Amino acid sequence: MISKEDIRSLLEEALPLVDLDSDFLFSELDSLGVTTILMLLSAHYDITLESEDATPKNLKSLESLAALVEAKLREK
Repeated sequence: MISKEDIRSLLEEALPLVDLDSDFLFSELDSLGVTTILMLLSAHYDITLESEDATPKNLKSLESLAALVEAKLREK
């Protein structure tokens, strides 16, 4: 099971200015931040994340990112 702490440790170094504990993480991100998250998660978990996955619902919080990764891992 992917935890929000797994996601946090992966993203903290790459996105030091982003408040990963924000109530609505998506509002903290610009296009480069979104792209960075998709690329890091794709590479680390060996999954394919597309631009269609970059929705406010999927990028709402660390928990929603963990759920997205879990769903993609199940699809493999």
